[in-house]
Amino acid sequence: MSAAADASSVVSLFAVDPAGFGGVCLRSWVQPARTQWLQMLRELLPEHSPIRRIPFNIAEDRLLGGLDLTATLKANRPIGEQGALAATDGGVVVVSMAERLTMRTAAHLSAVLDDGEVAAQREGFRLREPARIGIVALDESMSEDEHVPASLLDRFAFLVDLNSGGPRVLPEAGHDAVRILEARSRMPRVRASSDIIAALCDAATALGIGSVRASILTLKAARALAALAGRSTVTQEDAAAAGRLVLAPRATTLPPPAANPGSDGDRRSQPSPPDGAGDPSPSNGPPESSAAQEADLKDVVLAATRAAIPPGLLARLCADVERGTRGGGSTGRAGALRKSASRGRPLGVRGGIPRGNARLNVIETVRAAAPWQRLRGRGQQGDCRLRILSGDLRVTHFQQRTQTLTIFVVDASGSSALNRLSEAKGAVELLLADCYVRRDQVAVIAFRGKSAELLLPPTRSLVRAKRNLAGLPGGGGTPLAAAIDGAWSVAGQAQRRGDTPVVVVLSDGRANVARDGSGGRDKAHADALQAARRLRQLGIDALFVDISPRPNPLAGEIASAMAARYVPLPHANARALSSVVTASVNAAR
Repeated sequence: MSAAADASSVVSLFAVDPAGFGGVCLRSWVQPARTQWLQMLRELLPEHSPIRRIPFNIAEDRLLGGLDLTATLKANRPIGEQGALAATDGGVVVVSMAERLTMRTAAHLSAVLDDGEVAAQREGFRLREPARIGIVALDESMSEDEHVPASLLDRFAFLVDLNSGGPRVLPEAGHDAVRILEARSRMPRVRASSDIIAALCDAATALGIGSVRASILTLKAARALAALAGRSTVTQEDAAAAGRLVLAPRATTLPPPAANPGSDGDRRSQPSPPDGAGDPSPSNGPPESSAAQEADLKDVVLAATRAAIPPGLLARLCADVERGTRGGGSTGRAGALRKSASRGRPLGVRGGIPRGNARLNVIETVRAAAPWQRLRGRGQQGDCRLRILSGDLRVTHFQQRTQTLTIFVVDASGSSALNRLSEAKGAVELLLADCYVRRDQVAVIAFRGKSAELLLPPTRSLVRAKRNLAGLPGGGGTPLAAAIDGAWSVAGQAQRRGDTPVVVVLSDGRANVARDGSGGRDKAHADALQAARRLRQLGIDALFVDISPRPNPLAGEIASAMAARYVPLPHANARALSSVVTASVNAAR
């Protein structure tokens, strides 16, 4: 069966029981196939089933419900307002740009899917309403690091990808709304044997799927397929089809090909019955027969699922694991997240008096004061003033993504300085090529002779970086302590600006110039350790790249003192260095 036919089958299955299946993650840009998929869903759902589209940044009170401010002020008593989820009870919620959902909104949606109701509590007001809904999450991500929150994906039965070379037009679902209603009424009476249940669970384990929900949802899909076919029991074909629709998109490992149960080797491996025993009856048959049947069912499900795994899916998963970015990578995003008083994405509203740059949320302040106006005497003797106390004040808190500053500390001493500088130049140029998307900054500190120099102040300019790096000479001593002190100064300034600094040291660790400019390896190494410990106190991420011909224990000691990741890279080139630095910067976010 093709991917297009699978997408059409998902429409029919989801329409049978949207709340029971949780949801569908529809990864697709705006294209005719997505529009057709949503239109087929509207046609298959009963006429009274509402379909409501909500944006990814919907306000919490609009999502869950809360206080109707206008009605409350008019009546001088709390009056509730129904949210979008409760208003869609028995229907489907379509979430646009679901890859941008905040974790807070995803948690609210997950709780509603688990409980089948909306529970909200505000100042002086409590709301609890039924909300048995299914969710269609439209994933419009442009890169692999953008994704729908994992808490929602775990509760969704189906993951459909229309971007992987799919057709522009989908085939018809093959069912109508009447057939869907009949299957919905028949589904509670559909049963599956214990062998099929065990085979589905074993198949999920063989595919590397750790969530129990996946097996439960696969069984539900098999029962829905049987109900659509007018059967009261789940067949082997139903289990195989459910496996390819639910388990295949979740696979993280590729199981080995199953052995042919009808081969001669299998027949030789089976013990023959004793003479005169005859064919055993199902009631007193040996347990091996049930185990063999279960193994056959598992092989059938795995074979169907294996054929449905999208090409390159497992390769991408393995690459993500190697890069350390699976389940929430940070590529293409600048800086770390931190709380802010006045800028960024709103985190929520809290009680408190606005001080400094904090913003007073007037609407939430009035909303908090509205339920208590009758007790405060509003409306008596023509007094229509709104009485607000200090305990009613609400302040909006924000979350801001900071800017990342990568500080290169380059060893320009000795005979191999030219090679090291060329590697640093190439790495800086490769990193700056992504700065327009990542909004990162780069700084370069070079050290040689008796001092360290801020060769390139924080910048995104590729032209400026090339110009400042081009004329740097090499040779002389190794004042490593002065270089680390320079990195400490630049990183401290970045932190005070609210940026996220990352320090990358390229050196062999053989310091021979102390802080005061005097020679001596012992004193120079002790000063370098002291400077490294001071840099560690800033609590920033650091990377020490050992570029000596063989890993140097002195470099490892300095890296440990500054709590840096130690990477021996004796034959570094610009691209390898850029990859290591990029991985370190991503880990810092």
